[in-house]
Amino acid sequence: MKENLINILSEEKIFPILRNSDAKTAIDTAKALVDGGIKILEINVVNPSIYKAIEEVSKFATVCAGGIITSMQANAAINSGAKILSSPIFSMNLVKISKDKEIPFIAGTSTANEAYNAWKARIPLIKIYPITAMGGAMYVEDLLRPMPFLNIMPLGNVKIDEVKSYINAGATVVGVGRDLYDGFTFQEITARAKKVLADLKG
Repeated sequence: MKENLINILSEEKIFPILRNSDAKTAIDTAKALVDGGIKILEINVVNPSIYKAIEEVSKFATVCAGGIITSMQANAAINSGAKILSSPIFSMNLVKISKDKEIPFIAGTSTANEAYNAWKARIPLIKIYPITAMGGAMYVEDLLRPMPFLNIMPLGNVKIDEVKSYINAGATVVGVGRDLYDGFTFQEITARAKKVLADLKG
């Protein structure tokens, strides 16, 4: 799954990150994105009801459980059907769970040192967060110049129309949250997903 994950994400180029406290809204938003052609998405575990959303969305898409910090959260997410774990931090405890359960773990880092240490721990995809505050696409370029072997996913207040510049800077895939779905109808979310996927393939 780890190599496969990188291949799929590098083709998709965009990784939707859903953060919603209401399970039903998370499920409906995920459906709208999948209708638009998205294959993998992250659902942030903001409260225990979100495990139900992960369970439902796992029936029609590959779900990454996001915001995972504790072992208890990791195990609950896996039991709910999550195929990938994602964390805002780089935790060796989560690395161990990922290896034991054979589930890819996406670790959160900010600095070059953290990103390198995550790579040394064999983490397949490394989040760079918060990318906008760190300097945007130029920071990605600066990070990859001495370490082109890193598979990185910048995220943190990234807009849809900025995705291409991050890919051009060397990112494997780009995490996009609110700009993809917040304030839009489900039909509009589907249309936005279709458009961004078409633009990125063009």
